[in-house]
Amino acid sequence: MQAISLYSGAGGLDLGFEQAGIEIIMANDSWSVATDTYLINRQDAKMLAGTISTHVHDIMNVGRENDVDMVFGGPPCQDFSSAGWRTGEGERANQTKNFVDLALKILPEWIVMENVNTIMSIGKRHVEMTIAQIKKAGYGITTQVLVAVDFGVPQFRKRFFLIARMKGNDDDQEIKLLINNEKRKRKTVREYNPSLDTKYYYRHPWSFERRAIFSVDEPSPTIRGVNRPIPPNYKIHHNDATSDLKQVRPLTTDERAILQTFPKEYRFVGNKTQREQQIGNSVPPMMAQAVANAIREY
Repeated sequence: MQAISLYSGAGGLDLGFEQAGIEIIMANDSWSVATDTYLINRQDAKMLAGTISTHVHDIMNVGRENDVDMVFGGPPCQDFSSAGWRTGEGERANQTKNFVDLALKILPEWIVMENVNTIMSIGKRHVEMTIAQIKKAGYGITTQVLVAVDFGVPQFRKRFFLIARMKGNDDDQEIKLLINNEKRKRKTVREYNPSLDTKYYYRHPWSFERRAIFSVDEPSPTIRGVNRPIPPNYKIHHNDATSDLKQVRPLTTDERAILQTFPKEYRFVGNKTQREQQIGNSVPPMMAQAVANAIREY
């Protein structure tokens, strides 16, 4: 299968699809740091750096000149995220329409879009508009919220997947069954990365009304795009895994990338803040591979 990747970021979704045997013939993202990361790990890739509107004709031409089976991507999700007060409106929310508009100009057999699970509530209007637009073009649509820990990722990360197939069925139970068949035994952080030299770690919360200290003997919470040290005045939350802060440290950038199931050799460019953001924004490749495996099996 050949695919075009849009809103590719640092390449987490793409890596999983590649591992499933899908050939990505073109990718696109507007963040230059992420595109540099993408290319340093795939030196032969055809990456168009810049906004979709800048490259729309180039992407359409590639789609028309090649036997493209799939267009996939993850439009920016910040306006649909639960990490703060979001309205489901804004420039980033509108990128879902840009993604669908371009995919429907190419008309591949498959269209796959992923986003945060809260798009189903915060971004309900956008989801409904997106589904209506794709259905009108002749696609059957299946949507699911998947949890990364069910697919070998040691992380309670939820992602929304919209899978559309030309002339397919809505709410296709076969594709759901094939995705379900990709599930694996759940793993803790320690089981996935036995080399960790700490029992407890600090994960900076978006609100200190939530716990921030976790044990490596449980799956991790969602790896976010920020990674900060423990505040000197941190107050123990009643759900924290330990109250002894001497036993706690934040995970390193590399350790966070591993929990996202990136290979150890995968390189992220940019300063520390940019690297952390790329890692936190990514779809875990192992989770992406499960979805791609199911589509290929179908």
